[in-house]
Amino acid sequence: MAKTVVIDEEACSGCGTCAAIAEDCFALNEESEKAYVTDQSACSEDDIQEAIDTCPEEAISWQE
Repeated sequence: MAKTVVIDEEACSGCGTCAAIAEDCFALNEESEKAYVTDQSACSEDDIQEAIDTCPEEAISWQE
């Protein structure tokens, strides 16, 4: 089963670190000021994992 990257919008502070690391996968919603996944397949798992590891709120995770 493939892993899916998910963002806990309640925990997300909207800092933009994930979008800076993996700009093809993550973006910030201007209205909610929260991050969201744009296209998981546009980035390598390593880039996504770096975004997960760097998120200061630990709001990004893998879901199987």
